[in-house]
Amino acid sequence: MALDRRSFVRLTTSAAALQALSGIARAQAYPVRPVRIIVGLPPGGAVDIMARLVGDWLARRLGQPFVIENRPGGGGGGSIAADMALRSPADGYTLLMAVSANAINRQHADFVRDSAAIAMVGQEPIILSVNPSLPAKTLAEFIAYAKANPAKLMMASPGIGSVPHIAGELFKLTAGIDMIHVPYRGGAPALAALMSGQVQVAFMGPAASMALIKAGKIRALAVTSAARAAVLPDIPAVDEAVPGYEATQWFGVVAPRATPPDIVTRLNNEINAGLGEPRLQARLVALGETVVAQSPADFARRIAADAGKWAKVIQTAHINI
Repeated sequence: MALDRRSFVRLTTSAAALQALSGIARAQAYPVRPVRIIVGLPPGGAVDIMARLVGDWLARRLGQPFVIENRPGGGGGGSIAADMALRSPADGYTLLMAVSANAINRQHADFVRDSAAIAMVGQEPIILSVNPSLPAKTLAEFIAYAKANPAKLMMASPGIGSVPHIAGELFKLTAGIDMIHVPYRGGAPALAALMSGQVQVAFMGPAASMALIKAGKIRALAVTSAARAAVLPDIPAVDEAVPGYEATQWFGVVAPRATPPDIVTRLNNEINAGLGEPRLQARLVALGETVVAQSPADFARRIAADAGKWAKVIQTAHINI
């Protein structure tokens, strides 16, 4: 039987409404069982703590456990965890506490292509620190010293492909200096090497560096954010001596690419509500984070932009990741 135009419009409109209502009902019902959040780093570090804070908040809001599963390994980006999470069923029950290094390290899943951005949690600068025995007391003095001693300074990072590593490589390129990169398996051994003088400079996140800086065991020369950071307001940004330099790392929650949009939206709303809650916000700030509440679309754009930016640095610096 042929349908007239009016009947056809009524049917298609009703179908669209039913589909929308189905999505709303699914989002309201979600979750009906425990959700796991995979973390690509060991327990106890800043990323693990962030995942647990977010997981606890979501569990209280949504009435189901959000279980943290640590799966370290696969380079500075934790690509084993990313690969496991992004190849899981796209049903909202497997999430990844992602780090910006996931957009750098493509040994496994193509992170930009295979992820559905849910919510950014925070971002932080990297801190350029040196061993106190180094004669340079300012960033300008350090650059001059490095230029006078090409390929003699050793630069530590928490691993090949980590954001601190790539931030250091970008610094070398923009400042026109040559340092030898020495990768370590994590921030603790890298900072131990810096304190002992085995290496002279390190690029590290604030959570790992702050206590040592305050104790005078290492000397902070600059932060890599575009402006000075709240965690170290007296320390200049690299941009003040090397105009145009900027490098920050972000942390956030993502899911497999085909996760239903209504579930993504619900998780985004709940996480952003948590980021506005004073106690949770204070815990994140204590880790050195600038809390950032974004839509899934804005977070996806940030992921893609960083992937493109760091790919150029990797290519120019001839880094094998």
